[in-house]
Amino acid sequence: MPLRPGGLVSLLRPRHLRLAALLLVLTLLLQQEGPPPGALSTGVNRIVADDRFDYWGWEAEALWGKIVHWLAHPQRYLRGPDRVAVVRDYMDRLARLHDLESRIAYVYADPAVSDPDGATAAMRAERDRLRAALAIRQPLVEAILEEQVGAVLAQEGLGYLGQPIPPVGLHFTPLPYFLIVSPRERIETLYQQELEHGLDPARQEAIEEAIDRTFDVSSLVTPIGGMSSWPAMLLESPNLAWVMEATAHEWTHHYLDAHPLGWAYDESQEARTINETTASIVGRAVGRAVLARYYPDLLPPEEEAEPGPPSEAPAFDFRTEMRKTRVVVDRLLAEGRVEVAERYMEMRRRFFWAHGYRIRKLNQAYFAFYGSYADRPGAAGEDPIGPLVRRLREESPSLRAFLARIDDITSLEELRRALYQP
Repeated sequence: MPLRPGGLVSLLRPRHLRLAALLLVLTLLLQQEGPPPGALSTGVNRIVADDRFDYWGWEAEALWGKIVHWLAHPQRYLRGPDRVAVVRDYMDRLARLHDLESRIAYVYADPAVSDPDGATAAMRAERDRLRAALAIRQPLVEAILEEQVGAVLAQEGLGYLGQPIPPVGLHFTPLPYFLIVSPRERIETLYQQELEHGLDPARQEAIEEAIDRTFDVSSLVTPIGGMSSWPAMLLESPNLAWVMEATAHEWTHHYLDAHPLGWAYDESQEARTINETTASIVGRAVGRAVLARYYPDLLPPEEEAEPGPPSEAPAFDFRTEMRKTRVVVDRLLAEGRVEVAERYMEMRRRFFWAHGYRIRKLNQAYFAFYGSYADRPGAAGEDPIGPLVRRLREESPSLRAFLARIDDITSLEELRRALYQP
């Protein structure tokens, strides 16, 4: 339709000019690929650009390995007892490998050994043979463990036609390090990033120093034991009880990813703590059930819900001491005494070190990360989320019912309403 004479002038009234300016601004904003250059995430990304973990490269390789194994599906030719025997043999070999690696490292560190290469030649040859044998067996062992955990999940009603939904996936692998950034004035995750596996302590310290100095925040680079990619990344450990618990823990994250609690994971510290606490509770319950069903001799005793009466000389209790530390830190930060809180955390770090707990750095970022695991007293301090999630589990007749009640709860207020609604 052609414009009438003077039509162009009528289109450029002030109201239309304001609308056009707004559209222009929105267009320019949409063309940006990330936050403004001065934003925290942009600056931190620049600092760790050469240290970031190649997640998509890892994912492509891990998925390809799973697909190749699924095509053959060799575990279906093994009877139940044979599958258990395969897993036990793998874990025994892995324990021997770890022992060899520890002994080799000790020889190289021993100043009394003048020729560590010669002294460790036989051990290194045996290490290489064990590593090659484990590499061949690893896909089969992973598949067996996936099926064993999946069978228990399906038994708990967390599946369809005997198959867990989502499917269980795990892969033993060197894990990335994790970078967490928190404000100094409070404990909260502002930023997180996976970094390359095997960063030496000097590089970890350099990254933290650069971030803290540039943005006046608290940061921490820390190793992790598992990560909820698919398949889940798991630390290579001969401790079968831990492996089962960690596998079920990461599966719970996969389950929650399809629900509001999973969607809100990065949105708030409350949602993150509810999520991690839920995964810890489910992971421990399912892990124990798998051991009881397939490896009953490895089932550890149940932990006491409450500690017994103190003895005359009580043993050092890491969780209790860490809880005390967090409570004091929260109080000092709430009072605005940030530097006092930081000096106190360093003093407590030295205290833990003297009792055999090799904590490299204890700061706000440490509590932002480890305080999210509130299934048991510890780094969460007096955060009410942990006790409330545990109570919700106690009031639920099954794991399935527990997950159905909590999977759309994303805040402390919603959690309280779910427990105290009339």
